Amino acid sequence: MRAVKLVNWKSDPEIVDVEKPTPAAGQVVIKIGAAGVCHSDLHLMHDFDQRSLPWGPPFTLGHENAGWVDSIGTGVTSVHEGQAVAVYGPWGCGSCERCRLGLETYCDNLTKAPIRGGGGGLGLDGGMAEFMLIPHERFLVPLPEGIDPLHAAPLTDAGLTPYHAVRRSQAKLTPNAWAVVIGVGGLGHLGIQILKATCASRIIAVDPRSAARELALLEGAEFAVAPEEAHLFIMDQTNGRGAEVILDFVGSTSTMDLGVSATRILGDYTLIGIAGGDFRFTFFSQKYEVSLQTTYWGSRNELVEVLELGARGLLSAKIEPHTLDQALNVYQDLAEGYIDGRAVIVP
Repeated sequence: MRAVKLVNWKSDPEIVDVEKPTPAAGQVVIKIGAAGVCHSDLHLMHDFDQRSLPWGPPFTLGHENAGWVDSIGTGVTSVHEGQAVAVYGPWGCGSCERCRLGLETYCDNLTKAPIRGGGGGLGLDGGMAEFMLIPHERFLVPLPEGIDPLHAAPLTDAGLTPYHAVRRSQAKLTPNAWAVVIGVGGLGHLGIQILKATCASRIIAVDPRSAARELALLEGAEFAVAPEEAHLFIMDQTNGRGAEVILDFVGSTSTMDLGVSATRILGDYTLIGIAGGDFRFTFFSQKYEVSLQTTYWGSRNELVEVLELGARGLLSAKIEPHTLDQALNVYQDLAEGYIDGRAVIVP
């Protein structure tokens, strides 16, 4: 079978021929229906090296995956052949306290995980291939009626990550509160939908691209502004107080400065994007009791909820489907900012 494989650090991926995987005891092989193209893959290709992570190439890319069960190993009981499933991406040990809560993103015992701090498409072979090996059945979530693998795949990260961030600040997202979404890309446009589906707060979107601002308004933002106008606009709309919750899907120094300065006293600034920015933290660098926090992915239980939102039509990625042969060009387009929403590879 063919696969999009990252062969070395500091390089572009290659389309290569590999053997179709065979499941051992407790394992599952799925036929890939769709694999999302994520901006973080670009960091894997160009920004990291053997000192950055506890794992490395070669491995097949693709950590947003959904498809159908192709074959199962002995002892697997929770899924059956032909069943439509999504893949929960972060793979922990399965037995520590965090993993038992479904938070394998924050596994406390990574030495017993399938791979230390990674998963399929992150050190182990992912879904940009015709088939994918899943090391344990708990990493599969059956798809509810109303959503297919094509639409489910990007929700496993681009939907789950903003959902987890919104849930962390749920108590502050009251009907009289303001939420700001910085960056209306693959995750940000879903973050707006999640806010609309789960709370009644008013939403301001910030993005330098006019097409992205138009998309934000279509997805449910009340206002959409360019970055150079954002601070004054946010403060004006909030009567000088700032927004209760700011979700930064970019993570550059400029977006961090904007987000922290526009957060209200007792509010949340959540950094989700990994553009490499930084922020000097002092007692007076933000308003009193502003919480500065990061998030990474989400829990398995939250993925179940995200897929339910998708099945009910309340959450849907703006999808650009492409064939596996087009994957290398898609990554180039993503790097150059030509993709709005989420590109998806359909093997």
